[in-house]
Amino acid sequence: MELFDVVDVIRVKRDGHALTKPQIDWVIDAYTRGAVKDEQMAALAMAIFLRGMNREEISQWTSAMIASGERMDFASLARPTADKHSTGGVGDKITLPLAPLVAVFDVAVPQLSGRGLGHTGGTLDKLESIPGWRASMSNEEIYSQLGEGCGAVICAAGAGLAPADKKLYALRDITSTVDCIPLIASSIMSKKIAEGTGSLVLDVKVGSGAFMKDIDQARELARTMVDLGADADVKTFAYLTDMSTPLGLTVGNALEVRESVEVLAGGGPADVVELTCTLARKMLEMSGKTDVDVEAALKDGRAMDVWREMIEAQGGEVDAELPIGTESHVVLAREDGVLQTLDALSVGVASWRLGAGRAVKEDPVQAGAGIEIHAKPGDPVKKGQPLLTLHTDDEWRIPRALESLEGGIVIGDSAPDAACVVLDEIG
Repeated sequence: MELFDVVDVIRVKRDGHALTKPQIDWVIDAYTRGAVKDEQMAALAMAIFLRGMNREEISQWTSAMIASGERMDFASLARPTADKHSTGGVGDKITLPLAPLVAVFDVAVPQLSGRGLGHTGGTLDKLESIPGWRASMSNEEIYSQLGEGCGAVICAAGAGLAPADKKLYALRDITSTVDCIPLIASSIMSKKIAEGTGSLVLDVKVGSGAFMKDIDQARELARTMVDLGADADVKTFAYLTDMSTPLGLTVGNALEVRESVEVLAGGGPADVVELTCTLARKMLEMSGKTDVDVEAALKDGRAMDVWREMIEAQGGEVDAELPIGTESHVVLAREDGVLQTLDALSVGVASWRLGAGRAVKEDPVQAGAGIEIHAKPGDPVKKGQPLLTLHTDDEWRIPRALESLEGGIVIGDSAPDAACVVLDEIG
């Protein structure tokens, strides 16, 4: 005998009323064990999409999704824990240098990451371009690496964390209910809270290459997630960051690993270094570490030492040559002038079409596919100058990638306004 009739629960939200805690707890549990069917949950998700949720409902929905599975607990570690979550972008490789950089200062980083879908890259796909590196780790291995090991882990989340979210996300993807702030926020935060981190910094991307194109929507999402963290006693802070142009000078799996290693060696593109250091400082500050010089830890090799230990602990051949696509094509400037626009979405879709991304989660990805960027907005360019180099293992992919770049590269007479990486802060 079920506590509620799912049709009654759907009707409550359809008619614009708030769901109660018992209704939410029951419907998430019943859906996870199959008593509520996909078509019924799809109707409820659409009702939430259209009618919204108040803060109390979103908080309870998140708690119910956490309760659907296991929770990790790092309280026994001698180090405080801090994590970062990005809502996804183009060339967003920040996790790779960030996790070892924070770990330098004796703060453990349990970075449970995901795979790419569509034009946004996935952290695990990038790291899997390193020969031998493995994404799957047991809870015991995670605890060991965070406690006695290097202090940083980047790996796949186990199936036991928030299984309700995994099931609901797949349903939202095929019912046009993905773009819903209560459901986005609860999806992200249920996994991050279940992960057991002590503090969390959110990187909410804004712009053409981001999930959120509009800054007001991005602020609402960030505010909702920060509130959810507070409700769960997880210190949470959010940055809104620019994703109108790709981050750094590479997009693609092995290409982004190479660039991350450059950052860890004290070099790399200025925007990647700036965002890495900004997020690292905030993660450390929230962990009680305020008198730290993160830039020095990149320049003097300490962050690189942690990176090497982290990759080797997960089976990676840290000095192995990284793959590169067997076919390449150079995109040239069509006129003299100043590069005004390099649209993140256009570049992201081109990289995806070259084989660096996937259309559905079962698709394979090419480790060596992607795009090298030779000029960024504000740079003067000459006709015939290389702007981008496309890489792929399949020559037939290049024309479709070039199609996606049409209109995404704009050369004009004057430089655009200088872009800021960080657009806003919400804490």
